[in-house]
Amino acid sequence: MQASSTKTDQGSVPPARGTGGIRIGSIAQMARGTAWRLEQLHSHDHDILLWITRGQGRMILQGLRSGIGTHNAVFVPAHTLLALDLGKQGFGLALHLPTTHDLGLPEEPQHLRIRDVQAQAEISGILDVMQREQTGNRPYFDEAMRAHSILLSVWMRRQMLDHADDMPRISAAQRLVQAFCAMVARDYAGPKLMGDYAHELGVTPTHLTRSCREASGLTAAEILTQRSLYAARDQIETTNRPLQDIGQSLNFSSAAYFSRFVQHHTGQSPSNLRRVAKRQEATPAAAKPAPARLGAPL
Repeated sequence: MQASSTKTDQGSVPPARGTGGIRIGSIAQMARGTAWRLEQLHSHDHDILLWITRGQGRMILQGLRSGIGTHNAVFVPAHTLLALDLGKQGFGLALHLPTTHDLGLPEEPQHLRIRDVQAQAEISGILDVMQREQTGNRPYFDEAMRAHSILLSVWMRRQMLDHADDMPRISAAQRLVQAFCAMVARDYAGPKLMGDYAHELGVTPTHLTRSCREASGLTAAEILTQRSLYAARDQIETTNRPLQDIGQSLNFSSAAYFSRFVQHHTGQSPSNLRRVAKRQEATPAAAKPAPARLGAPL
């Protein structure tokens, strides 16, 4: 029931032209008008830095559930499972950073609660300058975007040092969940079932399921299902690929089984999901929300 070796979704958006792939936008733009793109577990093929300026909600980052709110910085490395729900009043920006750039970014996910006013002003200032660079079309803005990204990397590493004593200790069960989520993000496109992951991790399916539920509120099977469903729905709604081919690429035994899977988890058939997505895509640009700047609503 899992995805094939061809990964086409990755939760990513084409990079901004002329910025070396570095781009900045609102968190709302990541959702592309559909809440499931943020709220369902997914991963990206590039690094992302999130800066929340208003609102509060919940997040699952590499299998660990936590609250998230104003003045939180979240670093999501490429191929890290993420689910984010900031509610209707949430505000925030997302900086997308290609892994091809050597920016000195951390290798592990980070969730930093920034209480220092000066540190808050520093990251807000850098992101605001990057927004102006992205829209200003000035000479050398590729270099400017990279330079400001390095400054953000330095800012983040300094905050990691300052908050080292505040970081919660990760238990053995949580490390197991993180390892499982890393495998799912990497291998969801293969034919492995939950029991296969448990075997590779050297634990029983029962122990893996219990650990996942305690850490994320989801069972191991639900984590795997969400990631596979995201891959299916992304292809259904953003490509013209035949639905039967999508089902086959995701290792469903038949088109009927694939359709039942999608219907069960979304309440709509694959063909209806595609039809609705095409209709929304055809909505005139004037009817769509404008891109948000720093502090704009999600």
